[in-house]
Amino acid sequence: MLLVAKPRNSGHMKQNRKGFSPKYSITPAIAGWLMRIEAVRQSIDALPITPQVLASLRETARLFSTHYSTAIEGNLLTQAQVVQVVANGQHFPGRERDQAEVLGYYSALDEAEKLAKARSPLTEAVIRRLHALVMGGGKTRVKPTPYRDAQNVIQDSRSGSIVYLPPEAGDVPGLMKDLAGWLTVADDLPVPLKAAVAHYQFATIHPYYDGNGRTARLVTTLILHLGGYGLKGLYALEEYYACDLGAYYRALDIGSSHNYYMGRAEADVTPWVAYFVEGMASSFEKVQAQAQREAATGGGDQSRLLRDLDAKQRKAISLFAESREISSREIAALFGVKQRAASALCQYWVEEGFFVVANASNKARRYRLADALEKAFYK
Repeated sequence: MLLVAKPRNSGHMKQNRKGFSPKYSITPAIAGWLMRIEAVRQSIDALPITPQVLASLRETARLFSTHYSTAIEGNLLTQAQVVQVVANGQHFPGRERDQAEVLGYYSALDEAEKLAKARSPLTEAVIRRLHALVMGGGKTRVKPTPYRDAQNVIQDSRSGSIVYLPPEAGDVPGLMKDLAGWLTVADDLPVPLKAAVAHYQFATIHPYYDGNGRTARLVTTLILHLGGYGLKGLYALEEYYACDLGAYYRALDIGSSHNYYMGRAEADVTPWVAYFVEGMASSFEKVQAQAQREAATGGGDQSRLLRDLDAKQRKAISLFAESREISSREIAALFGVKQRAASALCQYWVEEGFFVVANASNKARRYRLADALEKAFYK
């Protein structure tokens, strides 16, 4: 079932807001899944994983997240095509919108990683920035997105029946302010529960005409990373959702009515929380099995060196598998950019301490990894 959002005239009941106070219970099943999540988190932190393997696994997870999160919304690009679009800007005729969605989500994931690294609080401004990147087609210079200014309705694309009627546009700013305020005071909650509730409430408010699902999943990712549940960037919750979309939508479909003002606002979200933490446990354990297989090949864990690298730097590391020195021409080919842009990027990385100049000749300038990274990479 593909859900579509359509503008709609206003005319629903106004909500008498009293702040956001979610209702849920920590059932024995939820408690058990939380324990499994915590066990895996500690296990992954202790695993010895080489920088090469970690960089590869993290990039794979980012590509999986991008593919599955956009696929949930109806994107028709395959996993292989997503890799081609992100890696070298491959063009697929007739799929321009799908390509833009992929590049937008990948860019927003990169921003979420940077925000987590900087320990930036999750504010309304951050949410608007993430949404703007989602909708920006890969552009990084985007203006924060304003909330919708009219009502919309979520319909089943096949039957046309109403699936969900979100709150009126006039209520959206207050509801988003309440959500952002709740996020700042919910630190006593287990992080997975905080992420689950935030995902549900963002989807419930539906503050934009488009991109709500993708942004909700990004907000979830950022909360988990900020709370210490990044798992070295190796998992993709989006894959869990996409494997059974029916279960994902059913879990979000809470309340006695499809109308926000007739039950959903006060609904008990325990079923959604249970679905979410079970998915986290499943995704974490899948990563654990994969990481254990990779760790068995040997090599010390140098992941701390890679946690401070951004997505482009982790991708660039792959070039050093063949040679200790590379040129800006190879960087240009890897990222599908012009030579001048690649040279400027290399110079920036020298200043950042990621690269060092191995050959200073203007015509044959080459670069190698900084000493600490090089020692770890070739260990």
